[in-house]
Amino acid sequence: MAESSNQPTRIAIVGAGNVGSTFAYALMLSGLASEIVMIDNNLSKAEGEVMDLNHSVPMTSPTQIWVGDFKDCAGAVVTVITAGSAQKPGETRLDLVQCNANIFKQIIPEVARHNPEGIILIATNPVDVLTYAAIRMSGLSSHRVIGSGTILDTARFRYLLSQHLGVDPRSVHAFIIGEHGDSEVPVWSLANVAGMHLPDFCRLNGRVCGEEDRKEIFTQTRDAAYRIIERKGSTYYAIGASLLRLVEAILRNQNTVFSISSYIENYYGISDVCLSIPSIVDRGGVEKVIMLDLNQREIDGLRGSAEVLKNIISQVKF
Repeated sequence: MAESSNQPTRIAIVGAGNVGSTFAYALMLSGLASEIVMIDNNLSKAEGEVMDLNHSVPMTSPTQIWVGDFKDCAGAVVTVITAGSAQKPGETRLDLVQCNANIFKQIIPEVARHNPEGIILIATNPVDVLTYAAIRMSGLSSHRVIGSGTILDTARFRYLLSQHLGVDPRSVHAFIIGEHGDSEVPVWSLANVAGMHLPDFCRLNGRVCGEEDRKEIFTQTRDAAYRIIERKGSTYYAIGASLLRLVEAILRNQNTVFSISSYIENYYGISDVCLSIPSIVDRGGVEKVIMLDLNQREIDGLRGSAEVLKNIISQVKF
């Protein structure tokens, strides 16, 4: 999206719940945006969040933060959608689908109407299905509608691997692909530290990386949200940080690789679905989906994940 050098950098956030407010706080602290507009149908909640955020501005970068309406999405480089019903204990992300699809019918067309050249970033669950829905509802080019996808699952995966391997999480390179949910797939074949595949790294550094170890790490990765929700009701810190990192890559045109959810065509025979594959993200959105050299087990898992999502999509009324 072209901008003049003196045009303020605006980010719009639709949804003032835990995720939206945590992201807004992280964004304010980062200094990346000069304008943050929060939109929520619960006006009182949005006003309270904005008041609290504004009282932090004297200790951070100068930022204009206000409660707005969909018309304030105009000019936003990115509109981040966090609005929707939250996942409850014992509920899967896919259980939320029709409820949140109905909410999106009221949101997405309005965002697209007021900001037809911006990027829409979806965080609401089930994120893959709702990213697909947002593309259909918005009429925008698919590369400008992005879901947060498995960026969070990948972060959890890297963290748990780092704890097992005894290295900095930033030194672990590994991805979770497919659905942001129960059918997600760990890409063990390409996971590495310092360019060394995990079996080699473990062998040379005295670490055990057997089948049971890998199974336990993946189980903890996949089920992390359920465990957190059981204990504190919802997750928001890590997804807030993930959204910030995505927005930073967009604003700074960084060409960063993220495991985000986007529209997939002809990927190992998978088409017409949104799911997560490592992709290059820049100022224009999804610049390129990367073709990974997966093994057959991973290909089968990814295809199975796509089928799960396609089945849900076929049942949802957009």
